[in-house]
Amino acid sequence: MPSHAIPSPLLRARPPAPSAAAAAATGRRAPSRVVAALGGGGPAGRGMEQQQQLAGDGSRSPVKEKPLVSTIGKSTNILWHNCPIGQSERQNLLGQKGCVIWITGLSGSGKSTLACALNRELHCSGHLTYVLDGDNLRHGLNRDLSFKAEDRAENIRRVGEVAKLFADAGIICIASLISPYRRDRDACRVLLPESRFIEVFMDLPLEICEARDPKGLYKLARSGKIKGFTGIDDPYESPVNSEIVIKMVDGECPSPKAMAQHVLCYLEENGYLQA
Repeated sequence: MPSHAIPSPLLRARPPAPSAAAAAATGRRAPSRVVAALGGGGPAGRGMEQQQQLAGDGSRSPVKEKPLVSTIGKSTNILWHNCPIGQSERQNLLGQKGCVIWITGLSGSGKSTLACALNRELHCSGHLTYVLDGDNLRHGLNRDLSFKAEDRAENIRRVGEVAKLFADAGIICIASLISPYRRDRDACRVLLPESRFIEVFMDLPLEICEARDPKGLYKLARSGKIKGFTGIDDPYESPVNSEIVIKMVDGECPSPKAMAQHVLCYLEENGYLQA
C-alpha cells in the first residue's frame, strides 16, 4: 500500500482580543493583557515610578516606626537585636542554669586549682562549663593590658562581659582571677540578673600564698623587681558579701576535691544544675 502522510489537525484560529474601547461599549472587561498594555488595572500595568509613589503613600500603606538606636560609651547609632531563641530555651536544652562562678583571691590562693577541679566535677556529671582563667585571657583578649590600676579595671570589665555572654548561653562559666578591687567585682555582679553571679572568695592568709609562690612572683615582688604586685605593694580588697568562702580548716588547706564539692553543694541547693 502506498504510504500517505497523515495531515496534522487544523489549528483553530483564536479570535482577536477586543480592544478596550470595544469592551467599554459592550460592557465587558478587556482581557488583562490589554489592560496592562494600556497602563490600567493592577500594579503590573503601572510604571516603576508610579509603583514607588504608591508604595510610599502613607494613606495607602502603614508607616513603619523607626527603630530606636542607642549610644553606649563611644558607640553611636547601635541597635539591640533580639532573637526568638533566648536564655530559657538554651537552658532547657542543656538542663542547667547559666551562671558565673567568680573565684577571687591572692596569687597562690588556689583559684585555678579550684576552677579546674570544679570544671572536672561538673563535666563528669554531664554539665557544660567553661573556664575563664586570668593568665590565659592575657595571652589573647587582654594582651594589650598592663597591671596598672586602670588596666586591671579594664581587664575585669572585659572578662565580666564575656562571662555574661557564657551565662546567657546557658553555660556554667567559671572565672578565675585575682580581681583585687571590690568595685570591679561588684560591677561584674550587676551585669548578671537573678543572682547569676556567684562569688567565691579564696580566704587564705598571705603567708600561705607567699609560701606556695608557684610562679615565683612573690619573691620578685619582695626584691622590687615587680611593682604593683597584689598583696605586697598593691592592695587586695576582700569581698564582704561572697556567696562562698573557702578557708583553712584546722590549719589545713582543703583539698581540690573538697573545695569543688563545696561549690557543687551550693549549685545543687540553689537549683543551678536544673533548667
